[in-house]
Amino acid sequence: MFKTLRNALKVKDIRSKLFFTLIALIIVRLGTLLPAPAISRDVTNQWFNASSLGFFNILTGGSFAKMSIFALSISPYISASIIIQLLTIAIPKLEEMQKEGEDGRKKINQITRYMTIGLAVVESGAMAIGFGSTGALEGGYTFTNVVVIIASFTAGSAFLMWLGEQITQKGVGNGISIILLINIVSTMPSDFVNLYYQFMYNKAVGKAIFAALIIVAVIVVTIVLVLILQNGERRIPVQYTKKVQGRKMVGGQTSHIPIKVNTAGVMPVIFASSLMNFPILIGSFLGVEPARAYFWPKVLKVLHQGSWLVFDSWGDFKYSLGLLIYIAMIIFFAYFYTSISFNPMEVANNMKKQGGFIPGIRPGKPTTDYLTKVLNYIIFIGAIGLIIVSVIPIIFSGGFGASVSFGGTSIIIIVGVIIETMKQVESMMLVRHYKGFLND
Repeated sequence: MFKTLRNALKVKDIRSKLFFTLIALIIVRLGTLLPAPAISRDVTNQWFNASSLGFFNILTGGSFAKMSIFALSISPYISASIIIQLLTIAIPKLEEMQKEGEDGRKKINQITRYMTIGLAVVESGAMAIGFGSTGALEGGYTFTNVVVIIASFTAGSAFLMWLGEQITQKGVGNGISIILLINIVSTMPSDFVNLYYQFMYNKAVGKAIFAALIIVAVIVVTIVLVLILQNGERRIPVQYTKKVQGRKMVGGQTSHIPIKVNTAGVMPVIFASSLMNFPILIGSFLGVEPARAYFWPKVLKVLHQGSWLVFDSWGDFKYSLGLLIYIAMIIFFAYFYTSISFNPMEVANNMKKQGGFIPGIRPGKPTTDYLTKVLNYIIFIGAIGLIIVSVIPIIFSGGFGASVSFGGTSIIIIVGVIIETMKQVESMMLVRHYKGFLND
C-alpha cells in the first residue's frame, strides 16, 4: 500500500487528486470545530453523556457531541440512499431509471440529494425542538432560534454532501466513503486512551501486558478477516466459441467472471447500523432514553448496541434480541444490495450475445439459474463473514465492558474504504502507464 502511494505521488495528475482530497478532508475536520449558533454547549454535553448515541457520534467524527455545524454530517445522505434503494423495489419508475445507465444514475442521484435535504431538515428540526424543550437554547426557545439551528445543520449536511461529490469527481475514491472514513479514524485515538485507562492503567504489569495483547489480537484478527472478505472471490470460467471474421478465425479464448465473496462491500453494515441508530437518534431528541423503564425506551434499548450481550442478569441479556435483528438486517442488505449491482440474467444474456458459455452449462436460462445459485451461496458466505467481524467487538464490549465507541462496523468501513481507494489509485496509474506507452 505504501509503495503504491509513493509511486502515485510521482505522478502529477494523481498527486493533484490526492492533494485535493487532503484539502477537502482538512475542511471537514475544521468544520467539526465550528459551533452551531444558539445552542448551549454545557447543556448539550450533559445530554450527550446521558444518551446512547456513541456510534452516531463516530459517523459524524465527533461533530455531534460538539454540536458543530457538521453535527448531522453525511448521515442524512446515507439514510436517503437507503430509502431510495429500497424504493426501487416498490416504485417501477425508479427501477426503470436504474436500468437507464448513466442518465438514470444521474436522475437517482438528484432525487437522493433532494431527499437528503428533506431528512436533514427533519432531523435538525427534531434536534431544535428537543433542545428547546430541555432549555439548551441560548436566548430561549424562540422561532428564530429554531430556524437558525435548522438552517445551520441542514446547510452543514448539504455542504458535506456536495464536498463528497467533489472528492469523487476531482479527488481520489468515493467522496462520501472518504468523509465517513476520516470521521471514524478521528475518534479512534480517544477510544484507545479509554481502553488504556480501563484495562492497563494502575494494573499489575502482567495483567496490563495480557490486556494489551488481547486488545491487539482482537483488532488484528478483525482486520485480517475483513481483508479476507474484501479480497476473496469466486472465478467462474467462461469459454468463447470460435467464429470467422473475414479471413480470420477469432474467439476461442477462455476468461472468467470474478464474483467477490463480499459482493456488497461495507454497505450492508452501514445500512443496518444507520437504520438501527435512527430511532435512537430521534428518541433522544424527543427526550426518550433507552435507560428508562417504559415501553418505547425499552424498544430503543433493544436497538442500542451497548445493550447487547451484557451478561450481568437475564433482565439485561434479553435486550440482546437487538443483535438478532442486526444480524438479520445485515443478511437482508447483503442480498438486496447485490441484487441491485449484479444481475445474473443480464450477465447471461451478454455472454450469449458474445458467444460465451460456462463449460457444462447451456446458454440462456440454465446459465442464469447457475449464476443465481452461485451468487446466493457466495452472498451468504460474505454475509456470515460480515456478521462475525461485526459481532466480535460487540462480544468484548458487552461481556467485558470494553468502553469503546468503535467496533467491527468501524473497522469494516475503514479497511474496506482504504482497499477500494488504493485499487482506484492503482487503476489510475495503470491507465496512465498505457497512455504513456501509446504516446511513445
